Amino acid sequence: MTRTRANILGVGVDAVDMEAALARIEQWIADGKGGFVCVTSAHGIMESQSDAHLMAVHGRAGMVVPDGAPVAMMARWLGFPQTRQVYGPELMRRLSIISAQRGYRQFYYGGGDGVAEALRDRLQATMPGLDVVGTCTPPFRPMTPEEDAATVEAINAARPDIVWVGLSTPKQELWMDAHALRLDAPVMIGVGAAFDFLSGTKPLPPAWVRRSPVQWLWRLVSEPRRLWRRYLWIVPGFLWHGGLQLLRLHLPERRQRAGDGRGPAG
Repeated sequence: MTRTRANILGVGVDAVDMEAALARIEQWIADGKGGFVCVTSAHGIMESQSDAHLMAVHGRAGMVVPDGAPVAMMARWLGFPQTRQVYGPELMRRLSIISAQRGYRQFYYGGGDGVAEALRDRLQATMPGLDVVGTCTPPFRPMTPEEDAATVEAINAARPDIVWVGLSTPKQELWMDAHALRLDAPVMIGVGAAFDFLSGTKPLPPAWVRRSPVQWLWRLVSEPRRLWRRYLWIVPGFLWHGGLQLLRLHLPERRQRAGDGRGPAG
């Protein structure tokens, strides 16, 4: 399948909307092989600026979708008008509905204590037929090789079609990349806080906030002690570096139009 990607500060973000992302994932399941999906916001893009490994992981992903509205807007400004926000919790909700209808098997890896189980119970209560074949809450410390091998064995034994990974960025991206050749599941999707939102552990932002370029502000107000350091540098950094990228792209075009006598009349 041919991929069309916008280069946003070095991260290739697929120029997709929700329907295109869902269709690609379903094709992977039908084929029995696919890859992992990075659900990437400005946070992931800015982390990649100082982490070459994380940048490379995004390059190896089977799909990188624009989780945040600013990332989708940036892709459109870069010349990919078809790009729309693919919000992680909404992607999980939509794909879970499809899974309940078509029998796709789910595995939940991540979340705090009891969150994956609460997520399973809540989604199965609202989506009859949803097949959740396993959950795993990893420890906060690094796993030993033996623990990791046992986890891989348990996931493969459950035979999921989709492994949902809720570890937050960049842990989930690094985990998916490290396990891409060890897990038999055709799809892994890193959705971070979607585990908390869809399980009811944390309140989901209102729809108008999710579509807004300032969704980060809602999250900051909701969890100031945990997130203030992150957003202190992410938002200004993304705006600054993204603005410079757009300026470098469009300034030569404006100069060319002026040189050709096609500039705006004054």
